[in-house]
Amino acid sequence: MPNLHATLHRLSKLDTLGVSLIRIACAIVFLWIGLLKFVPYEADSITPFVANSPVMSFFYAHPTEYKEHLTHEGELNPVKREWQTANNTYAFSNGLGTVEILIGLFILSHFFSRRLGMVGSLLAFATPIVTLSFLVTTPEAWVGHGGDTEFGFPYLSGGGRLVLKDTLMLAGGVAMIADSARRILQEKVR
Repeated sequence: MPNLHATLHRLSKLDTLGVSLIRIACAIVFLWIGLLKFVPYEADSITPFVANSPVMSFFYAHPTEYKEHLTHEGELNPVKREWQTANNTYAFSNGLGTVEILIGLFILSHFFSRRLGMVGSLLAFATPIVTLSFLVTTPEAWVGHGGDTEFGFPYLSGGGRLVLKDTLMLAGGVAMIADSARRILQEKVR
């Protein structure tokens, strides 16, 4: 049992490393997906979420017409791409990508500025709240009725499953906020 106790003692100290890994993982997600927002296929893929959101749909010129203009990943359809351009899909996606990249950089800034890191942590917590709202507002988050008996709630589509993963980002944001607050308080004591 002494080896087990020593092992458990070492494992109990992994939380510090764990929060740093959460921070790096969240930054990677924000940076990578933020950069992808500048690519048409990613911008096209968020169209149903934005078009159905009561908070975001005003960014699009024609949010109610999105269904007939959707493309699949890797599909090049110049007519649909022209509509997406006129709809403001790409300009909005570029703006969103810029915000996501900034959040990723704020998260990483924790390693040299606790206060900027706190800003990143708060934004990493807030962002999934908006994203998770798409489960309520976006019909495409659920498997559509194509003849099978498994459709609608609780059957998440590929997009819905992607959105649901933001619960991890939300939890990671809480851990990063607590860690940032603790470290800021420690700096004030010194």
